[in-house]
Amino acid sequence: MYEAKNYDHLLGINGLSENLMKNHFTLYQGYVTNTNKLIESLMAMLQEGKTGLPEFAELKRRFGWEFNGMRLHEYFFGAMTKDFKELDKNSELSKKFVKDFGSFENWLNDFKATATMRGIGWVITYYDKEIDHLMNVWINEHDVGHLAGASLILNLDVFEHAFMLDGLKRPDYIEIFLKLIAWEEANKRFLEIK
Repeated sequence: MYEAKNYDHLLGINGLSENLMKNHFTLYQGYVTNTNKLIESLMAMLQEGKTGLPEFAELKRRFGWEFNGMRLHEYFFGAMTKDFKELDKNSELSKKFVKDFGSFENWLNDFKATATMRGIGWVITYYDKEIDHLMNVWINEHDVGHLAGASLILNLDVFEHAFMLDGLKRPDYIEIFLKLIAWEEANKRFLEIK
């Protein structure tokens, strides 16, 4: 079964209150708990021969929401740091931003433009190995819109729970996030799948 990871090292992070972060961690822990509950329930229904019931189908449909809610938060928190450093211009990821977007600034502008779109969801920088290309994508719900076969490099939670408790407007939250990115982690993710 899945265990919630501890992200308390992010408490006191610049720009996001401890209250907001703790609330966000609690939400994440709920996704872990619900993922495990769904696994148990689905396995029990399978063993009891109840796979033809509407309840089984609904739990199967719900699984993607809970699992992706868990995993997307792990990627999100996992690429945040208190010790921000600019992206190394000699890193492979930096070079890839330049190759695919023309410049880091173009990638950044596209990422921010995607993040400020109306609606709730996630902004994800994906790498598609098939054509060796990075792209920023809007994901409306945890379980809808992911690019099959593409690998997540960086993601930003733009559901309101990620910033509204602190009274932040979305553009201000985005700017805060951009100063919290652990670029070493994002570059590592890119190198692992390249």
